[in-house]
Amino acid sequence: MAVHLLLIIVVISAIQSMFGAGVSLLGTPLLLYFDHDFVDVLVLLLPISLTINLLQISQHHAHIDFGIYRKVVFLTLPPIVLFLFIVTHARINIGLVIGPFLILIALKEFSERITGVLNYLMRYEILYFLSIGIVHGLSNLGGSLLTAFVHHKDLPKDVARVTIAASYATFASIQLLTLWVFNREQIDVPVYDNLIYLIVASMVFVFIDAAFYAHVQRDHYRRIFALFIAASGLVLIAKALA
Repeated sequence: MAVHLLLIIVVISAIQSMFGAGVSLLGTPLLLYFDHDFVDVLVLLLPISLTINLLQISQHHAHIDFGIYRKVVFLTLPPIVLFLFIVTHARINIGLVIGPFLILIALKEFSERITGVLNYLMRYEILYFLSIGIVHGLSNLGGSLLTAFVHHKDLPKDVARVTIAASYATFASIQLLTLWVFNREQIDVPVYDNLIYLIVASMVFVFIDAAFYAHVQRDHYRRIFALFIAASGLVLIAKALA
């Protein structure tokens, strides 16, 4: 079991435990930086993300915003399947796909112009949710657009987190099913290691949820989180162009 994997899983699990997202958004670029194959990254991260999300859903399932969730199901899942199939069967430099996107998402926290562009796009919800599916299928990072949409709605904290969690859980389920159908020959799951990672992620959730979730200041954290996202994007671009 690689120490760097365990450390990454602890950190990204803590972030997802607080906000409903983080395992895919930070874990994907970090593991790609350590030269893990994209399919291997998905096989490792998706069960962890799904486990944490299910724990969050079990707590606040009554608060899910089904208006948003229905759009997720009907508009994002088909492009996720299509573009995940494409990216796992074509030679696409995934670093050059993810890097600029991460930087754009990070800059929206500091740029009124970028925020304005995203807010304008959110008016066209069908196109916006289709874009979420395309980006998520290609890079495993479309959930960041979903998170931006949910927070743009200024929902109560529990509603925002559980709606994001339900959506991410659905993303992970359809991604795992797609990989099982089309990429079984590429998947080599170290069952013992993955079981340990799931247990660790669950323990992190229990601790973070009890100790920090009720006290976290979301706006302050989002700016710090944006710096991590931007740094990950720059590293991936530099690595892809090297």
